[in-house]
Order: sequence, then structure tokens, then C-alpha cells
Amino acid sequence: MEAEASDNPEYALSHQRILDKAKEFPELLDGITSLDFFEKNETLMKELLRDLFPPMLTENEIKAISFPFYNFFFNPTKRFERIIKKAGDNFDMIIKDMDPHRFYVMSCCIILNDFYGVPLNVSMPFIFDIPNEDGVVKHYRFLTNADFMDVHPLENFTKLTEEEISELLDNFEDYELWKEKFPPKSWELKGFAVVNFFDATTEIAVSNLKTKLINLEDDENLKPELNKIFRSIFQVPDLELGYTSINHEENKFVKTPINGVIDSFILSGLNHSRNELLCEKNFNTLVESRKYFSISDVEKVYREFPDSDFARHFYESGIKSAIFAPIIKNKKVLGIIELVSRKKLLNSINAQKMEIVMPYLEDTMDRLYDGIETRIQAIIQREYTSIHPSVYWKFRQEAERHIGFYREEFDLPYRKITFENLTPLFGQTDIRNSSVSRNLAIKKDLEINLMLISDVFKNLISDNDLESINLKLIHFQELLSRDLKADTESQVQNFIHQEVHPLLESIKLQNVSYNQIVTDYHKQLDSKTELVYQFRKKFDDSLSSVNKFLADILDKRQEEQQQRFPFYYERFKTDGVEHNMYIGSSIEPELTYDPIFLKNLRLWQLRVICESELHYKKYKETLDYSLDVSSLILVYSTPISIRFRMDEKRFDVDGSYNARYEMIKKRIDKSLIKNSDERITQPGKISIIYSQDREREEYLKLIKILQDQNVLSTIEELEVEDLQGINGLRALRVAVNYEAEDVDYEFVEGI
Repeated sequence: MEAEASDNPEYALSHQRILDKAKEFPELLDGITSLDFFEKNETLMKELLRDLFPPMLTENEIKAISFPFYNFFFNPTKRFERIIKKAGDNFDMIIKDMDPHRFYVMSCCIILNDFYGVPLNVSMPFIFDIPNEDGVVKHYRFLTNADFMDVHPLENFTKLTEEEISELLDNFEDYELWKEKFPPKSWELKGFAVVNFFDATTEIAVSNLKTKLINLEDDENLKPELNKIFRSIFQVPDLELGYTSINHEENKFVKTPINGVIDSFILSGLNHSRNELLCEKNFNTLVESRKYFSISDVEKVYREFPDSDFARHFYESGIKSAIFAPIIKNKKVLGIIELVSRKKLLNSINAQKMEIVMPYLEDTMDRLYDGIETRIQAIIQREYTSIHPSVYWKFRQEAERHIGFYREEFDLPYRKITFENLTPLFGQTDIRNSSVSRNLAIKKDLEINLMLISDVFKNLISDNDLESINLKLIHFQELLSRDLKADTESQVQNFIHQEVHPLLESIKLQNVSYNQIVTDYHKQLDSKTELVYQFRKKFDDSLSSVNKFLADILDKRQEEQQQRFPFYYERFKTDGVEHNMYIGSSIEPELTYDPIFLKNLRLWQLRVICESELHYKKYKETLDYSLDVSSLILVYSTPISIRFRMDEKRFDVDGSYNARYEMIKKRIDKSLIKNSDERITQPGKISIIYSQDREREEYLKLIKILQDQNVLSTIEELEVEDLQGINGLRALRVAVNYEAEDVDYEFVEGI
């Protein structure tokens, strides 16, 4: 062996010395068979690897030599050594989520790539989880340079055919097949690899966070897992996550069902019968700016503000530093995300990392609040409405069992009331952009209110400081000229109630000549709210009127349809009307059930939504506030069971295997067309969401019936954007012909 010629003679001479020394070790040519060789000849091996491991980079790079099938690293850089040392003596370098079977198949893929020339990209995002001295887990992604490795077949190797290779490419998860085609000890990998580690802690932790938040309500170990993830992101060993909701009507923090899975540090241990924490300076800033803020030294804040309930509570709880970030929905602050530490490690610098995680936290809280609101509405409706006639017989049957005259047993347990093998039907006629319309109405009323106040001030001469309050008035008028923010409404209302009205009363008492001016102003206000309530009243009255109009059509038509075959029916009024129906033999066991009843119920549902659309088109003209609607039907053919929940006094799907139906219902409302920003639901069209081809075929037939009656017209076939945990949904979107006279509800056979 001789060193290659070089422009630098000293460089070539140095290499020659190493090569001359290497001649004394035949293992370097014939192959090293024991890892002990590296320990005995560490100096020589490090000299051989000097060009791959420049000494100047040893404090910066996280790098080492590895060997096939050995959990052994040689010649680590100084930085790598420090990382491993901090991990502790019991730490073992194991690739995350890499089981032996997967590792075996990946090794076979290397052979396919190198020996058979199959173009495979076998690079994977391998991750090592390595704790530091504080126990905070850091995530390292590593890349491997395998230029110094070769694969060689052994005696029991059998060359694969093109058909066998093709079979393997289609069966990555079939480990037994891979072992059959690549028997153990039929190949060998020689050489070494250079591995480079990169700190990907934040990236991996955020990915883990997204995974956890998807199953927020189902994960029993959620609290410690979320704390572990945030500790990795912020590198704070004792960091804990909390959440506190805001009740804007009462101007205080409150607990919600969300605190069942995420603690509240603001509310923990405090008596909040008179909670006015939102009046404190920092939280006013937080709510108004909608930006997060930090307290790097709680003790210092407590010394400066000893009368602050908030500062005292955190100080006495042992919290030394904290970060707070608002959760916002529809431009309104719902609550505060809390990050706390018993050490002075959180501050305005690392608070910038909140920008990375806040979008995922906001989406999750939005989903949780929607779920809570849906449950609240369901409970309210079922508490104040009677049991639907279609299932009343079963409740009566159970009640009779408990009051039988000849019953020998007392205090019998109440049996579950369930109905099995039912096909669900779901539909809704939703008011489009109701939140936007509501905010616009509020904004117009507030603008009028401030204009009236401005007119009053122009006619007043007072010893009071009107200049100061006029400046505030101008400020709020300018604020309303822009988009309505989450807390703008409450700010303006507080200004009117707490500053303007008391001032007007004071001026009226000082000078009786102004009595009429102030009285005339108050006459233009709503007597209950003491505010202008014109556009908002039109909106509220119109919304209530629309809900009643749509609900009346549904209620009336379902009573008629019950005569065909009984089905369970319930509906909810929100910003629009939605309904659930279930049909099957268990609803009425004494009658003979035939699938034709399901087909006709589906046709009836499509018809009643068409009727709602047609009649609403005319009814819309009578409204004081114009509102558009859009309609949707969810097709779900898999039979499910429903059970009456005694504790909640309502029906719900029975069993976790039926939960997918409820999950789809909750998430399709605002779904988009795949690869676009367009909502599936659109005014003037009925969107029919489905997943199976046979459902598509059936609804095309139903649509054809209504097309022949000139009620429906053109059809669009669309793919639905993948939702959280749901993919593969498709849609038929069919236009309503508003020139149609009415809808024919005649029973159809043979559909």
C-alpha cells in the first residue's frame, strides 16, 4: 500500500506513515471479526479515520462510525460523547419504532438496491430518543453514509427472479415472505458506515404533539405524555401544561369539561366565587392583544404586586415562571393555554416557540368546544322533550316490569334499552356564514350607538371633561371601522355602560335643560340591554324564524312518514336544523321489516330537504335579515346500535366500533372539496356525502326520480378533502331547481 501523490508532501508523508503502520495488521485487509480489535488499536483506527472526522469539527458535529447489525459506535465526536454521557449509564441506543422484523426487511431492501439494481429509496427518517442530564428527552434524526459497505451473497443464497422481486415489492409487511426469499445467513454486509446525528427535537416533538391531540379525549396517559412533549420542545424538565377557559359574560375564568384532560393552574386551589382576574393588567393585555406573554420571575411580580390574587396564587403554588397564550375561535378568546415551571426557565425568549404549537392547540380546543356544545344542546333538547313515539313502547315495557303487581323481586336494576342493527340517516340544512352575519349585525348596532352618543355630546356643555371621553369615543369608532375582533364588542359595551351612561346621568342632574336630550337618546336603546338593538334583533329574530320554519317542515313530514314503517327521529336547532334518524327491524319487532323501507326513507329524506329548500327560497323574502342556507345528507350503510344512556337521558351510538359514524357527522360540516378551498356545501345545492360505490348508485337513482319531477337538476361528483382520522369520502352535489312547484311524496316501489 502506498499513499497517493498529493500537492502537499507533508500530507502524503503522513498518510504513508499510517499505511506503513497498517501493514502490521492483516485484519485491515482480510476483515475485522471482533469489536475488541477497535479497543486494542484505538489510536491507529482513529488515525485512519482522521479525514472523515476533522478534529476542528469534533465539538460541533454529532458523528460516529457504526457497523452492520451491531449496536456499537466507534470514534464518536466530542459532542456525541457528551450527549451519550448525559443520557446516563443505563441508556441504550435503540432506533425508535424499529422492531427486528422491520430491520430485517430494510436490510433486504439494501440487497435489492445494491445487488439486484432495483431502484429503491431505502432512506428512512430514523430517530433516536436520547435524554439529557435533567431527564428531558431530545430527539435526534440520523443519516447514514454507507459508501464504505458492500453486500455479498453466501453459499445458501438463491438468486431471485423478476416475479419474486415484484412480489416482494407489493408485500413490505409480509415478514415471512421476506425471510423465505432472503433466508437467514444467506447474505453478509461488510464494511462500516459513517452516521451523522441532527438535533430534530422540536420537529419530532411537534409531530408527536399532533398525534396526541388527534386522540385527545381517548388517551388515558394524556397529561404526562403532553407534559413530556412540551418539555422536549422547551427543554424545561419540570414544565407542565394547563388550560383555563374564559367566561366573557361574567368576566372571569371558569372550569370546563376540557379540564378533565388538561389541568387549570390559574383556577387550581382558588375560591372563585368573586373571580375578577381578567381585570388585572397582564390579562387585559393578553385578551386585547391576543398574543402570549411570559412571567420569568413570579416571585418578583408578587413582590411588586402583593395584592394580586393571581401573583399570590402562583407564588404560593411554588411556580417560578410561566407562559400564557390565548386560544381564539371566531375572533373571540375562549381561554388561556398555560405553561408553568417550578424553576425560572420560562421567559419571553423561549415563549417564541409557542408560534410553532399554537395552530394545533387552537384546532384541538375548537374541536373540543364544538363537541361540548353539541353535547350540551343534545342534553337540553332531550331533557325538555318527550320520548319519541317510535321507541316509546320499549320504555313502557321496562317501566311495566318495575311496577308489576305480581313481581316477587324488589329494586330490580334497570336494563339497558338498546336497538340493534339500525341504519342511520343524518341530514342538515345549515345557515351559511351565520357567525359572519351575526358579527356584522353587532358591528352595525355598535356603530349606530356610538354615532348617537357623538350627536348627544355635540349638544352638551358641561363642567365634566368631555374632551377625554370624546377621544375614547373616536378611538372606538375607528376600532369598529375595522374587522370586529374577539373582544371589541365587550370593550365598546363596557365603555357605553360604565363611562358614557353614568356621565350622561351626571350631566342630566347638573343641568335639567339637558334632560330631554338624554331621555331622547335612551328612547332609541333597547330597554333590556340599554344598547342599540336593531340589526342584531333583526338577525336574531330571522335566525329563530328560519329554525322554526325548517323544523316545522321536518316535524310534520316525519309524522306522515312514520306510517310507512316506524323509525327513530330527533332534530336539533342550532344555526339551522339538523336531524338524526334510525330505521331497522328492532324499532318495531312486531312488523315485518323490508329493505325497501330504508330506500323509501332515504328518498323521503332527500324529498323533505328539497321541500325545505324550495319553500325557504320564498320564505327568505319575508325575513328582515337575509340568510342563505345549504343542505347536506350523510349516507352510512353499515348497521349500528343505539343505546339509551340512563345518566344523560339520551340515545347514543352503542360501542366504540360505531363511533366512526359520530366522528364523520361532527367533521363533515365544514369539509372541503379535495385539493381546493371550496366548501362541499353550497347554497342552492344539496351535498350527499358517501363512501361506498353502492351508495352512490342508489342515490343516483333517487336523484333521478326528483330530476324527472323537475325538482333537482345537474349533478357534480366530488372527492372530499381528508378529514382528521377520516379519508375516502366522496360526494354527489346536486342543484335544486327553484322553479319547481312542489315535491311529490308518493311511495316508490322497485327503487
